[in-house]
Amino acid sequence: MNQSEQWSLIYQQMQRQWLYKVALWVLGFPLHIIFFVLQIVNYLKNRAQPAVERLSQTEKEAIKQQLLEEERNKQRYFNQNINKEKTEKIVAQRLNNYIQTLITEDEDISKSVSLSDIYSQWVSTPIGFISSIMLALPMYLLMTIYRFPIIRYIAERLFLMVFVIFGVTWIVFTLLYFSPSDPAQNILGIQATPEQIDNFNVLHGLDDSYWVQLLRTIKGVVTFDLGFTYVGNELVIDALIRRFPITLQVTFFSLAISLVIAIPAGIYSAVKVNSLFDQFFMFIALIGLSIPTFWLGLIFILNFSIRNRWLPATFNPDNPWSLLMPAIVLGTSLAASVARMTRASTLEVIHEDYLLTARSKGMSNWRIIWRHIIPNALIPVITVIGLQFGGMLGGSAVTEQVFNINGVGSYIVEKQFVPDIPAVLGGVIYIAIIVSLVNLVVDLLYALIDPRIRTTLKN
Repeated sequence: MNQSEQWSLIYQQMQRQWLYKVALWVLGFPLHIIFFVLQIVNYLKNRAQPAVERLSQTEKEAIKQQLLEEERNKQRYFNQNINKEKTEKIVAQRLNNYIQTLITEDEDISKSVSLSDIYSQWVSTPIGFISSIMLALPMYLLMTIYRFPIIRYIAERLFLMVFVIFGVTWIVFTLLYFSPSDPAQNILGIQATPEQIDNFNVLHGLDDSYWVQLLRTIKGVVTFDLGFTYVGNELVIDALIRRFPITLQVTFFSLAISLVIAIPAGIYSAVKVNSLFDQFFMFIALIGLSIPTFWLGLIFILNFSIRNRWLPATFNPDNPWSLLMPAIVLGTSLAASVARMTRASTLEVIHEDYLLTARSKGMSNWRIIWRHIIPNALIPVITVIGLQFGGMLGGSAVTEQVFNINGVGSYIVEKQFVPDIPAVLGGVIYIAIIVSLVNLVVDLLYALIDPRIRTTLKN
């Protein structure tokens, strides 16, 4: 199959799905217009000068002589002796039938031609290929993405993420708009005059109608410009970007601590089910799930900062040790959840028939654990890790408040009590993007670990 046939096949496959069909027409609109113009020009040209008229007298004589020779050869083959006058009459009839065929073909010119055939013929020529690339580069980029299943899956998820973001933006904006809380009154105070409140509303566009403010907000989402905060008059995007690295550091430290402890302990508890270690560790995990993070954080500050002065009580970007206590506090609840899920998932896998077959072949227990148990038990574990990781990246407001971490979570909580509408919208959109991206990564990890999911994804 040559290159043009491959592109034609991809185009035909995309035409069977309405979403890709619409996308192809939109992205390839200039090229489609050119093709339709060429078809119309060719149609008008053929109508203005039918195929019969395009034949010169010499060509007609040549066709007549060819038909005459064929008729004489047929008569010789069948030993027929037909006079010249009758032979010329037969030849004239065949020539007339040939001309009628040309007329019929002219009438069929207006029949529709599939665009896939047009593409196949167009891109087979160098000029057509270069012209089509220049005119419909976005369309060919979409076809290239469709050609590779993994990339197509990622692109589809990112496309759906756009609808999630706009949906979340609309819902949150509507809730804030109809909220009984008045930003102007909360910021300016109860002593503010009606003129000051009106000036505040005009300055920030709060006097506009619901639809005007909603369209302005959606425009800000598209242009990545959510405006300035009501308090502090700082750009919302800059504020979130400045706080994101801090939240990311705490999240990664917490995740690393929890995974190093939880996954090995959960697997060992499942292998040694109902043992003393299993019962003790599950008891500790239950305590870890039950302890509130703010209480655990205060206990850590009391013991390790105030009494013993081993660690700083508040976060300091210049002191890496100040991340240790927040990471442990956040990692405790995460480790408990991951450990319990790892144990439960491993117990489901450990009694499967294929493990009995592996043992019958003489494989060691540790090899069975690494080769068969762990890969098959990790799917639900990755789900829990992804949900917890996305939530922590969205900001652990309580822990950030306890340790005075200027992260995204504490920023959103602080702004929603005003309510500082641009800041709250920016924070919610940030959380929606983070959660969507984390879910996408989790689904890709599914395919990386499980060959069955990877095969389904490719198909």
